Amino acid sequence: MSMLAVNYTTLRNNLKDYCDTVTDNDETVIVTRKDEKNVVIISLSEYNRLMKAARNAEYLAMIDRSMAQLESGKGQQHELIEVDDE
Repeated sequence: MSMLAVNYTTLRNNLKDYCDTVTDNDETVIVTRKDEKNVVIISLSEYNRLMKAARNAEYLAMIDRSMAQLESGKGQQHELIEVDDE
């Protein structure tokens, strides 16, 4: 995946072309603005991929914390609840 940088005015004047470039060519567009208030344009599929990766990282971190608690003796043992199939 490559990255383009464009100023706000150029983007505004060519928005359709930049949106097509993002979606058709898997590009990332950085919109440069005054006072370092830059933004990034990515495709929805890339956004979804990034969000999934973030959720997975959070889940793995939770598992790591749980494992550390168990290893330090902070776990609790419970009886399993069995459900009768009727």
